[in-house]
Amino acid sequence: MASQRPPSGRPMSRGSLVPGTGRPPTAIRPPPTAVRVGTGIVPGTGRPGTRGGALGTPGVLSAQIKVADRPVTQQGLSGMKTGMKGPQRQILDKSYYLGLLRSKINELTTETSKLQKEIDTFNQENSVYLSYEKRAEGLAGELKDLQGQLADYNMLVDKLNTNTEMEEVINDFNMLKAQNDREAQSMDVIFTERREKEEMIRAVEEEMEREKQAADDIIKKMSPEKQNQYAAMKASNDELLQELDGRQEELDTLITRKETFEAELYHSQVKREAVLLHEKLQELELKRDAMVAEDKSMGSPQEERDRLFKQVKEDNQETASMERQLTEMREKMSLINEEIRQLDNNMEEHQALHWGGVDGEWAGMGEFWALGPMRVVEGGGRDGSIVL
Repeated sequence: MASQRPPSGRPMSRGSLVPGTGRPPTAIRPPPTAVRVGTGIVPGTGRPGTRGGALGTPGVLSAQIKVADRPVTQQGLSGMKTGMKGPQRQILDKSYYLGLLRSKINELTTETSKLQKEIDTFNQENSVYLSYEKRAEGLAGELKDLQGQLADYNMLVDKLNTNTEMEEVINDFNMLKAQNDREAQSMDVIFTERREKEEMIRAVEEEMEREKQAADDIIKKMSPEKQNQYAAMKASNDELLQELDGRQEELDTLITRKETFEAELYHSQVKREAVLLHEKLQELELKRDAMVAEDKSMGSPQEERDRLFKQVKEDNQETASMERQLTEMREKMSLINEEIRQLDNNMEEHQALHWGGVDGEWAGMGEFWALGPMRVVEGGGRDGSIVL
């Protein structure tokens, strides 16, 4: 077997040739010619079953070994990795694939039956769990009722042990009954309010759904440009809402920090004094800035003198104008008062004349009524007039 190993990549040394023979050593000797041709390979072809394929040498001797398959390591040459040992199937025909398919089907059937058994077990356990859960709920309600009865019996035993009168027990019973009735009425009111709120919420949700549907219909009727503009505005609105949520969370965090700092400040006198000093410092800084700004706005003494002189002159002019307007207003007021006085006199004279005439008329009427009662004489006058 060693005589058929291919030559290595190293050059031959001087002692490689056998002296006197002229033939290469055994390491590079060509393989023997007595090689058996495989029965499944037709000579002259590269495929089995065709003519004209090249000669093939089955087995390990026919393997194409390359130097790259045998890397050199620190421990020497590593052997070539071989495949599966033992005889293998040479032709993968229909029967091979059918057998492979049957084996996979059997594996799938086994796995399916296994999963089905697990499902049946789980369903059975689930049904048992549900029955146990229902039973536990019923027993929990029964236990609660029994605990209430036990509490009542314990209270009754306490009353008996303390020699409580029957009237007091009856009074306690009536008081508890009245309290239970009030709580029952309160629960009924709460239940009614809850039902009304749920109906209101349902109505609002239905209205919102209708409005949303109407908005969708309006959007569908829009032009493509309007739809694109609406989509852009909606995306911008979503981004703003997300930003608003983030800012709201940040605000909540800051409020929490503020409350924490206020609590720490309330419990620390040193921090309170520091805050007061900081506020005073801010006030002094504001005053300093105001004084610096005023100092910068002030000019030279001559400019300040001119500015003050101009301001005094303007104030004097404004004062003279106001005095003149005040004099005019006083004159107008005197004229108006004189007119009012004349109107009052005229009104008094007119009223005196008017009431004097009325008094004369009333005096004549008094004389008329003083003559005596009236009587109606039928046919006394030609036209049936009243005769006194």
